Amino acid sequence: MASQKKVKQVVIYTTTACVHCRRAKQFLRERGIAFREMDVSASQRARKELQRLGARGVPVLLVGGDRMDGFDPKRFLALYRE
Repeated sequence: MASQKKVKQVVIYTTTACVHCRRAKQFLRERGIAFREMDVSASQRARKELQRLGARGVPVLLVGGDRMDGFDPKRFLALYRE
């Protein structure tokens, strides 16, 4: 019986004006990777969570138990697939 790899949960903190956020979301959509978006420009809860993480800007991606500030496709895929 083949073992199935567990899919990591992906959360992305964004703002509507962030070009890098849009690029990251497009990358995820094109690859069929499910994600939960937390728009810090529209949600006080998202802002508080981002502040609690100590982030200085967006995008911030949580990939399973890992965190990536900014967006780099190769780095994201390494975190997602490990």
